[in-house]
Amino acid sequence: MSTLSSLGIYVEPWMSGTYGDVPAAGRAVLHALDLAQDDLAKWASGLSDEEVHAHPLGLPSVAFQLRHIARSVDRILCYAEGKQLSAEQLALLKAEQSGDETLAALLGEVTASFSNTAERIRVLATADLNTPRAVGRKQLPTSIGGALIHVADHTQRHVGQVVTTAKVLVALRS
Repeated sequence: MSTLSSLGIYVEPWMSGTYGDVPAAGRAVLHALDLAQDDLAKWASGLSDEEVHAHPLGLPSVAFQLRHIARSVDRILCYAEGKQLSAEQLALLKAEQSGDETLAALLGEVTASFSNTAERIRVLATADLNTPRAVGRKQLPTSIGGALIHVADHTQRHVGQVVTTAKVLVALRS
């Protein structure tokens, strides 16, 4: 999570000196997840439970984005570990488009997801990052390193969509 410097200035996670015991690639992924949590707390926390389920201007809802962020990390790491998705993971994937959770519950799912994956990232970061892996039913090629980096970039992409949708929702209030 973010920290404040001794001057009271926000320090992004990658400059915080945390995760020094984790190899660089894993450390970068963990910092990306910390930054995601910071941004989600900043931009989504002021939304109402009704707003998080809205589709302003046809945009995907904040609720969908939060569900997708939380659940996709687990799926991508599953592939990085050389596994295929379980029936439960597939069911959760299909359920990402709908639900009536509160914002607090959705943010809690993201927090739990990130907490539950930190150890998996630590372990994967010590592996040979060039080890081949396959994704999905089509067995598309990647590597442990490719999957790890995708956890970070995919999460950040969807956090950006949460920020955009939240800004639209706030603007529509006026």
